[in-house]
Amino acid sequence: MMKGASTYSLFLLVLALAVKSSSQIAKRNNVLLFVLDDFRPAIGAFGDTKAITPNIDSLAKNGFMFTNVFAQQSLCAPSRNSFLTGRRPDTTKLYDFYSYWRQSAGNFTTIPQYFKQHGYLTQSIGKIFHPGISSNYSDDYPLSWSSVPFHPSTEEFMNKPTCIDMASGDVSKNLLCPVVLKLQPDETLPDIQSTWEAKMFLTEHQNSTTPFFLAVGYHKPHIPFKFPAKFLDLHDIQKFEAQDLDYPPHGLPLVAWSSYLDIRSRDDMKALNISYPFGPIREGVRLKIRQHYYASVTYVDDLIGQLLKDVNFDNTIILLTSDHGWSLGEHAEWSKYSNYDVALNVPLIVYSPDMLPKVNKKIDKVVELLDLFPTMVDLAGLPPIEKCTTDVETATCVEGKSLLPYILDNPTDGLVEEAFSQYPRPEAYPTFYPNSDKPKLYQIKIMGYSIRNRRFRYTAWVGFDPVTFGRDWTKIYGEELYDHSIDPQENINLTDRPQMQETKNWLLSRLKKQFV
Repeated sequence: MMKGASTYSLFLLVLALAVKSSSQIAKRNNVLLFVLDDFRPAIGAFGDTKAITPNIDSLAKNGFMFTNVFAQQSLCAPSRNSFLTGRRPDTTKLYDFYSYWRQSAGNFTTIPQYFKQHGYLTQSIGKIFHPGISSNYSDDYPLSWSSVPFHPSTEEFMNKPTCIDMASGDVSKNLLCPVVLKLQPDETLPDIQSTWEAKMFLTEHQNSTTPFFLAVGYHKPHIPFKFPAKFLDLHDIQKFEAQDLDYPPHGLPLVAWSSYLDIRSRDDMKALNISYPFGPIREGVRLKIRQHYYASVTYVDDLIGQLLKDVNFDNTIILLTSDHGWSLGEHAEWSKYSNYDVALNVPLIVYSPDMLPKVNKKIDKVVELLDLFPTMVDLAGLPPIEKCTTDVETATCVEGKSLLPYILDNPTDGLVEEAFSQYPRPEAYPTFYPNSDKPKLYQIKIMGYSIRNRRFRYTAWVGFDPVTFGRDWTKIYGEELYDHSIDPQENINLTDRPQMQETKNWLLSRLKKQFV
């Protein structure tokens, strides 16, 4: 009886929100989505004591904080296409940067497209879809967006030699690149341009009778760590010394190793002659990388604060998340490109003027980034989007679930705390070519499928066919099992422990069921 009453109460509350939105179509809430790049939960409100993020903290403290959200792949284009369509990488058929899901997999509806179909003005500013083939060289315009997406003019210089050595005057393509704005192309940076474009959009549309869906994608803290130099001064390098996690996990299979080739390709890192594929990077440089990452976070937090000053919080739903995380020396890696928590865990902050928490609301349920699509639909009071069944080619359905029941603190029995992720490899040993961090589709021979629940993360690296997209569970190139109750940093691989075999086999069965 209590369970029935609880479910009925949830039904009434959701119904009330739906009635409100459907009876006041002209007054639907606007939606503002922030998407950061390579942003692990380096947020003060999330418990990171090294972070300086006053503006994100303020948003988090007035909304709901999901602390156990996991991306479906720790690479930009596959992750973005996954959460923007609500489909897994195995459905979008994208594990690299070189295919467009509408042509290679199915004509799947996207988040902005769904809002556009229901009367919203949709606008993309900055990096939302990954640019290039993976979004049809158009950021999926005009299907997803009402007008041409905005890209800052200075994007073309992001990975070009613009780091100036103040002593010699030489220009380089560095990883560590605090800058003086007046010495940069157009005297600015891409994320600054995106902020001003978004502010102008809000000024024009904030009080319109047509609701808007505005997505603002910031490039930082993605490498290179290029930001106004003043933000580096806020972070004392000494606070990054206490790191005892910079070693590979005991029993790590080599197929799981990321050799952080993107880092190695930068001019300042090349000069260090870091041994391939296992490093290490010397201590002083490790501290600088961490310092510059956190300075990049503070820089983008400042831009978010500038934009939020122009937001009407009374009629705007705000969400903030990232495409995946980033490793700052954990497991001796400096990148994403893995199935570790640190590479997959992203923050998710949800603010709604219709559902304000009475106290700071942290939700630690294990959920997936592809849950974002149905959650946003429910928050806006739009017609609920269907869950995909066996026919994943259906244009408008999702493989994730709505997180609204968690926000309303009334979860139903059907919400299972599991998150599934994956990462491809071309070989069982790290290679320069093919790039074992970023293999192209035709090079993929192994897929690491990973499941995360409340206590465990288990990953099986299995045979994969890039032509048929089939997997061979009889060929296992490596396994990882981490017990978060005793090892939250995932430093001890337990797959060889006899007492863990039953647990491992059960988690393997869950993977096989999910990825048939």
